[in-house]
Amino acid sequence: MRKWFLSLSAVVLLLAGCTGGGDKKDSPTPTPDLSGKPAAVAVNRGPFLSGPVRAPKKGALVGAWIKPDELTHVGRLAAVDTLENDLGRKLSIINTYRRFEQMVGTSSDKEFLAQGATLMVSWATGDNRSILDGEHDDLIRKQARAIRKIHRPVLLRMRWEMDRPNLRATMWSGGDYIAAWKYVRAIFKQERANNVSWVWCPTAEGFIRGDAADFYPGDDQVDWTCVDVYAGEVFQPIGKLMGPFLTWAAQHPKPIVIGEFGVAKAWGSAGRAAWLKDAERTFKANPQIKAVAYFESDPEGNGPTKQFQLTGDKAAFRAFHALAKDPYFNP
Repeated sequence: MRKWFLSLSAVVLLLAGCTGGGDKKDSPTPTPDLSGKPAAVAVNRGPFLSGPVRAPKKGALVGAWIKPDELTHVGRLAAVDTLENDLGRKLSIINTYRRFEQMVGTSSDKEFLAQGATLMVSWATGDNRSILDGEHDDLIRKQARAIRKIHRPVLLRMRWEMDRPNLRATMWSGGDYIAAWKYVRAIFKQERANNVSWVWCPTAEGFIRGDAADFYPGDDQVDWTCVDVYAGEVFQPIGKLMGPFLTWAAQHPKPIVIGEFGVAKAWGSAGRAAWLKDAERTFKANPQIKAVAYFESDPEGNGPTKQFQLTGDKAAFRAFHALAKDPYFNP
């Protein structure tokens, strides 16, 4: 029988002002109030079976995606080195994004692995029904062999955020995604790519809507559960944003990785710093969370509600720096 119970999450932020998106000039900077009562969240304390990438017994790993100035091997290395130097520590997890046809095992991948980091590969697989029709078998086998050849445990987020409404044309349905997941995993097994921890990572919004769980392949198919959560267009505490996911995850004996998290520039330096401090408390209050990865990026063409880079924002970066240096996040 699974052992799970109610634990306290971090303090709920009571936010003043507009909670929607928009430019800083049009939206008042919210003033967080950290005096509210903590919210109760269901927590599973394990033990957890997490596959080749083992979850730490205590504390949580810290990682990030850091958008490089140039999407080259040199650019990727420079971006990670710069953030690590600013933080005064090595990142435990490096998140990296790959299109369906892009293989793992690049020069930068190997360098990150040589430095002791764990790769979290966010792999944008294609149309689920074409996968099930066998149209991409050679590509899937090639990727499986590429991952096997690096000889290190890898976190693999197969088509992360599969629950997003704008992906429905290629995901089709939860049933199609689950079938494709099992199909791809079977090919990896045939290719003896046994160094993969399979990470299932929908969005926090999908759990709020109530449709994310329809895409879950099952406890026998997943090694880590995961969620992507942002204070972007809506500025709310992270515990509230991902509360429905945490309640769901407590019913599954899997460690949690926060695959992407971020707080938008639209909410001002003080608001961002307070949000990140609250995020640190929330992660520490939920022992099922075993890894977190910040989305250190300002995607091109996006407004301030979809820009999340902390570098250059002294107060916000200071809050993330405190999280990264906390012994809890250095297990």
